[in-house]
Amino acid sequence: MAELLEISHLTKQFGGLAAVNDVSFKMSEHGIVGLIGPNGAGKTTIFNLITGVYSTTSGTIQFEGKNIVGLEPYKIADMGITRTFQNIRLFKNLTVFENVLTACHRSADYSLFDSALRLPRFRREEKKLNEKAEALLSIMGLSEWRDLVANNLPYGLQRRLEIVRAMALDPKLLLLDEPAAGMNPDETEQLMNLIVRLRDEFHLSILVIEHHMDLIMGICEKIIVLNFGLMLAEGDAEVVSNDPRVIEAYLGKTEES
Repeated sequence: MAELLEISHLTKQFGGLAAVNDVSFKMSEHGIVGLIGPNGAGKTTIFNLITGVYSTTSGTIQFEGKNIVGLEPYKIADMGITRTFQNIRLFKNLTVFENVLTACHRSADYSLFDSALRLPRFRREEKKLNEKAEALLSIMGLSEWRDLVANNLPYGLQRRLEIVRAMALDPKLLLLDEPAAGMNPDETEQLMNLIVRLRDEFHLSILVIEHHMDLIMGICEKIIVLNFGLMLAEGDAEVVSNDPRVIEAYLGKTEES
């Protein structure tokens, strides 16, 4: 597979603290990769660097062979990188459907003039965007809540809605920041199936931060482990789960030590 994302010697310092320290990894097209580590390991900082929220101290981030370091976040999103957040960011007073439709309008292909006069091009595009929003809600199992104000959704469904909004931006690379937070085991299992379905149906690559190890071990072809900003291990679920350094980072000193 071709490399979609390539991170080389990525470092981010805040004052004298290196939140991310010389991290390098690659991600292939249509892959699902997990990014794990204890709290404060630098996982979300890497997301913020990839999406241009933070500037890098050093290192490169290549997406489809192009260095995206220094680009504005909206330009990175236009290239096909979208994300969710640890803290859910929805339009809380809009309905579920309106939240998704608002995101869909990024791809609207009509002018202000078309819109003001409601010309045929505007009506055609609006119909397409409405159909796109309905289809995404159906895939994520949110159709029955389409008219509910987002703030009234149960927490787990708000998480799903945030994923739908990210999908509405037509990503090539989707970054999920703790998508299973607050979900029970059944909801987490459903989410696992949905993430795989999104990858397969939309030919996406997905990079996911998660503390639910069942999700990470169940769907990720590759797992990257961080600790105190450093890359600790990289490999499939079996390799990572048996790495003494990973066991030590999560559970403390091993018996041998």
